[in-house]
Amino acid sequence: MTSLKIIKLDTAASASSPLSVLVIYTGGTFGMVYDRRLETLVPFNFEQILERIPELARLRFSISVLVLDELLDSSNMVPNNWLEISRIIGEHYEQYDSFVIVHGTDTMAYTASALSFLFENLNKPVILTGAQLPIGAARTDAVENFITALEIAAARDEQQRPMVPEVAIYFHSYLLRGNRARKQESSQFNAFQSENYPYLAEAGVTIDYNRPYIRAYDSTKPFAVHETLDANVVILKLFPGISPSVMHSIFSIEGLKGVVLETYGAGNAPTAPWFLETLEKATDRGLILLNVSQCTGGRVLQGRYQTSKYLNEMGLVSGADLTSEAAVTKLMFLLGQYGDDSAMIRQKLTESLRGELS
Repeated sequence: MTSLKIIKLDTAASASSPLSVLVIYTGGTFGMVYDRRLETLVPFNFEQILERIPELARLRFSISVLVLDELLDSSNMVPNNWLEISRIIGEHYEQYDSFVIVHGTDTMAYTASALSFLFENLNKPVILTGAQLPIGAARTDAVENFITALEIAAARDEQQRPMVPEVAIYFHSYLLRGNRARKQESSQFNAFQSENYPYLAEAGVTIDYNRPYIRAYDSTKPFAVHETLDANVVILKLFPGISPSVMHSIFSIEGLKGVVLETYGAGNAPTAPWFLETLEKATDRGLILLNVSQCTGGRVLQGRYQTSKYLNEMGLVSGADLTSEAAVTKLMFLLGQYGDDSAMIRQKLTESLRGELS
């Protein structure tokens, strides 16, 4: 069990409203305040969040806060951090009804995707949120994002079941499936989008849930947390003029097991002999190549055009409408679970494990 300290906030929860939410604070822009002495932004003590957001005291459910020992700018997130977060949720899964993760925006979609794969038979909300402006800024978006994420995490349907029993991202009025989201903006508040899957909820005066697209609640299977990821993968984005030496150097990386190949449009790639030969040699020696599109919307239709039919013949796996974030974390996950069983990994890549594929 983790030894991290958990602080319970003083809210309006009562015996008649026993719902409990665990907030996991990982760092990021959200928790920064201005230090007049240093004249710079510094992390604030998240355990004192009630002082920054007194509205939390009016929420009618229990809120507890756990702060990671080492706060991270999300640019420094690595797979071991995803495993740590998943372990924390696994250890406290029975104790709390839902979870909110406060996270930096830059790699939030990667974390959400990774967690979705690490959790087997998840039936409780795990909602990630953050902010474009620090909580110490006058025009911060942190307050609305955090309060609404908490309310969504605590929401129940008519049968008192969790309204959103899956990993999701809440940001700027929209709730998105975690492994379908991508960061699109760094200067506007609408940081995330989900072009290939409808939003799960929209928050206005009320929170309207898009129920047909939310994962169905199913308590018949036991919850489990997977504990292994294999990060021996790379994302290779094609561009006009990519050279044989670049391709060769990447595919020659020692220990490399999988490549997410970002191709053009509907999965198209160059047909130059040297390019196809490089891919063929890679697949022959057991590398798993997953084809995803550089486009934000749409999907890979591998083999539809002449410029992608060769990829089919070589055994590249079509990523359909996977985001790059979901593709690379899914590949890490499957390599961690199945090791050298490339046939099983290829099969699982084409299956929708957590709603990441249409």
